[in-house]
Amino acid sequence: MRKTGERHQTLREKILEVIRDAIISGDMKAGSRISEPEMAERFGISRTPIREAFRQLESEGYLTVIPRKGAVIRSFTPKDVEEFYAVKSILEGYAARLACARLSEKEIDRLEAINNRLEELCQQNDTKHFFKVHNDFHALFIKAADNEKLREIHSSLVERFQRLRFTSLSLPGRMEISVQEHRKIIEAFRARDGVTAEMLVRKNAEYGGRVLMEGPGAHVTMAMVL
Repeated sequence: MRKTGERHQTLREKILEVIRDAIISGDMKAGSRISEPEMAERFGISRTPIREAFRQLESEGYLTVIPRKGAVIRSFTPKDVEEFYAVKSILEGYAARLACARLSEKEIDRLEAINNRLEELCQQNDTKHFFKVHNDFHALFIKAADNEKLREIHSSLVERFQRLRFTSLSLPGRMEISVQEHRKIIEAFRARDGVTAEMLVRKNAEYGGRVLMEGPGAHVTMAMVL
């Protein structure tokens, strides 16, 4: 039998997944309000796991929680997109340059294995799991950079803009391009070419923002309202 804490955690994760998916798919629109009582009734539970889920989603950039009023689906402006990806590219590029001299051959092999898995998920069109594994790829070389302040700043930044990153990877052809970009980055790591590694990682991040701003169907609008 599961412990109460485990059941509580599983329920909170389910709520997180349901709300995330609804926002990303557009079923929940930017600016719309969702309340704890409504969600508690929908899931047939108390407000506590709902409140915890709201806090987590706020930290990831999906919601803005207003005291005594509930939560509102957050909107992103084109300026938000531009600024996030600009800073992300600088941080990750610098991390790649540092990591280039520190990554072991085993770690580089691990990067290649992760990218092979990403290729499989791309072929399956499994964006949700692709996104999770994609995070593992970047986390590995950022950790290898061995700069705790960099890791802290990067982690804090990307956590607030998870939605933009997921949306970018969801665009047609984006996962395939990401896999191709990673192959070049891995080659630079194996060659211990820090300058090229930094350039490729920065280009990778910048492209993620550009497809939101300029992609087919005016994807900047989608980024603003999802």
